[in-house]
Amino acid sequence: MWMKVRSKDWWERVVLLEFSDLEWKQNFRMKRQSFTRLCGLVEEFMSPDDVTIRNPIPLIMRVAIVLYKLGSCAEYRVVANQFGVDKSTVQKFVYIFCKGMVHGPIRDLIRMPDEVEASEIARSFEEVHSVPQVMGLIDGTHIPILPPSDGYKDFVNRKGWPSYVLQAVVDDKCCFRSISCKMPGSAHDANVLRMSDLFQRARLLPKSVKNIEGEEVRLQIIGDPAYPLLDWLMKGYINSPNLTPAQQSFNVYLSSVRVGVEMAFGILKSRWRVLLKRSDFHFTFAPTMIATCCALHNFCQKETDFCNSNWVEELRDSTVNYQQPSLLMYRQETATGNTAREALTRYMANHFPLRTGHLL
Repeated sequence: MWMKVRSKDWWERVVLLEFSDLEWKQNFRMKRQSFTRLCGLVEEFMSPDDVTIRNPIPLIMRVAIVLYKLGSCAEYRVVANQFGVDKSTVQKFVYIFCKGMVHGPIRDLIRMPDEVEASEIARSFEEVHSVPQVMGLIDGTHIPILPPSDGYKDFVNRKGWPSYVLQAVVDDKCCFRSISCKMPGSAHDANVLRMSDLFQRARLLPKSVKNIEGEEVRLQIIGDPAYPLLDWLMKGYINSPNLTPAQQSFNVYLSSVRVGVEMAFGILKSRWRVLLKRSDFHFTFAPTMIATCCALHNFCQKETDFCNSNWVEELRDSTVNYQQPSLLMYRQETATGNTAREALTRYMANHFPLRTGHLL
């Protein structure tokens, strides 16, 4: 049978024989050691079949093709030419990898902490930021997509470009503990929260209640003003001339804690650059791809395989065309949430210097 001639010279000679450690990480977004461990993690669903008509593409090359695609903004065609394979082969490997990750390894890589682990996270946050009972930080970010022609407007966010909203809870080590990426860009953060598994299973979240200023305060997830104030979800006071110095100070302390979730999103996008622009994924597959990138982020963080500093600098230049939508306030507050916030406000005012600034 006639076969189109393709060259695997770049992979077989340049990559495998000549790549330095720096070049390997630059192209595949993780160290060789981490790459090898990842191959073991996905071997069950990424290994070639035992019986094939042609020589099968080995596991290591399959994983490399996927990481190269996710770590760049390249189209399927460009990745295919780079590795000397067909465009459909690249797409097949990416789909198998991502679907395999979300049905298997992601359950171990992204999970909410238990009571003991949540208390340890809270201690870590308190040591750095002084705010007690913080077990996670929540926020959302918009990921560009190619939207469908039917229902296009549902995906257009307030900045005018189509996206999915990625909601994530982040711990003290910038690891994702809970993600949701199924809501279109037009959705408000509060609605994204309401439709997420985190909200639906909130009754199962760790509590580890402590007495603070005479009130029983459970472990909290810290959000911005776009979220409701709940018994387990804490946010600052809405900016107003009527805020007391203690309330203003509490806002500043909370804002300093929430920087961690922005850092996590920055690391995620700087490593997996496919999240930076509208890629050639079908819009129905985009949530699976986004979730896979979050799982790979956690894998690298746990391997202490941190992103290169220049990646974050490059990120600033790459986000010019896709500015994140501005914050919309959400005023829903529960009585238990208010009680906890007032107790934490008094505690911070009584034990730490009052600070001034603005709530981000």
